[in-house]
Amino acid sequence: MALRIGPLTVDPPVVLAPMAGVTNAPFRALCREFGAGLYVSEMIGARGLVEGNEKTLDLVRFGPDESPRSIQLYGTDPGALGEAVALLVSEHRVDHIDMNFGCPMAKVTRHGGGAALPWKTGLFRRIVRAAVDNAGDVPVTVKFRKGIDDDHLTYLETGLIAEEEGAAAVALHARTARQLYSGEADWEAIARLKETVTSIPVLGNGDIWVAEDARSMMEATGCDGVVVGRGCLGRPWLFRDLADMFAGREPTPAPSLGEVGQIMFRHAQHLAEHFGPRGVTMFRRHTSWYLKGFPVGPILRDAFANVDSLERLADLIGKLDPEIPYPMEAAQMVRGHSHGPRPVRLPQGFLETRDTDALPAEAEEAVSGG
Repeated sequence: MALRIGPLTVDPPVVLAPMAGVTNAPFRALCREFGAGLYVSEMIGARGLVEGNEKTLDLVRFGPDESPRSIQLYGTDPGALGEAVALLVSEHRVDHIDMNFGCPMAKVTRHGGGAALPWKTGLFRRIVRAAVDNAGDVPVTVKFRKGIDDDHLTYLETGLIAEEEGAAAVALHARTARQLYSGEADWEAIARLKETVTSIPVLGNGDIWVAEDARSMMEATGCDGVVVGRGCLGRPWLFRDLADMFAGREPTPAPSLGEVGQIMFRHAQHLAEHFGPRGVTMFRRHTSWYLKGFPVGPILRDAFANVDSLERLADLIGKLDPEIPYPMEAAQMVRGHSHGPRPVRLPQGFLETRDTDALPAEAEEAVSGG
C-alpha cells in the first residue's frame, strides 16, 4: 500500500513528524531500522539557512547513507523562503521539503506565524508558490492545523491553496492552535479535507499511538497516509508494527524490557557517534519515554535521566530485569507535549482582515512542533 509524493514512493504510507530535539539523524536512522517510510528532519528556519546561521546549518545534517533526505522548513517571507528552498535543493541535495504551518506556540503566533499564518490567505499562497517554484523536481508538502480556533477554521481553504500552488501532498494535524496538544484529534476534519483536496495525497496526523490507530484513521477518513509524532517517542519499533500491519503480516511481539534496553543503548550510541560526547546527554530526555509503564523504581529512573556516558548507560541497563514483558497499556499513554487548550496569542487586529503583505521579522523566529 504505497503512497506517492511527487517522484517519491513511500511504502508503507507512514511519515515521521518533525520534532525538535528528537528527529535528528540518529533517531531517524533508528526508526528506519524498524521500517520503511519517510522520515522528516527537525524543522529549520528559512532565514537562518539563508544567513548561514551555524545552529540552523547544524540541523541540516543527514546520515551518510540517508535516503530520501527529507527536511521541514519554516518561513513567513516568500523571498527568503524561496532562497532557502533553492539552497536546500542545490547545496544540501534534499529529496523532499515539508513546510510547517502548524506551530501553535505563543512566541510564534503572536507575530502571526505558525498555525496563525494560513489566516492570511494571500501571503500563505505566495509562500507556497515561492517554495514550489524554487524546488524544481523536489516535492514540496504542506502541514497545517485545522485553524486558529473553532471560530476561525482555515484547513479546507489552506488545503485547496496548497493544491492549486503545486504542493505534492498536504498533511493535517487535526487540532486547532487553541487546542495545542490537548483533547482528541478531529479525524472527521481529515475526512472533509480528503473530500475537498482531490488531486494530491492527504495525510492525517493526530493520535496515532499504535499501528491499529493508523488503519482506523485511514478507514474512517479515506486519507492516503499517516503522520506519526508523539506515538513513537520511546517506541521506534512502532514503525515495524506499522510496516507489519500494512503488509498484512503477523505483528512482531512487543519487546521485553531487556530488548528495550538494547534499543536504548543503540539510540544513545548513534547520538554519541553523530554529536560526540553531548550525544549522551541529549539522550536523557528519551529515557522516561522508553521506560514508560515499566515497573522501574524512581531511583533508577532518576539515574537514567542523569546519565553522562555510554558506560554508565550500559551499567544502568544491566540493572533492569530483562524478562519483564512490555506493558501494552503503556503504548497508548501520552508522550511528549500534552498541554492545552489555551487562547491563541495573535497580533493586535490580526483577525480583522485576511490580507497582509508581510509579517514582522519576529515571526521568523525558529520554532518547532505542529
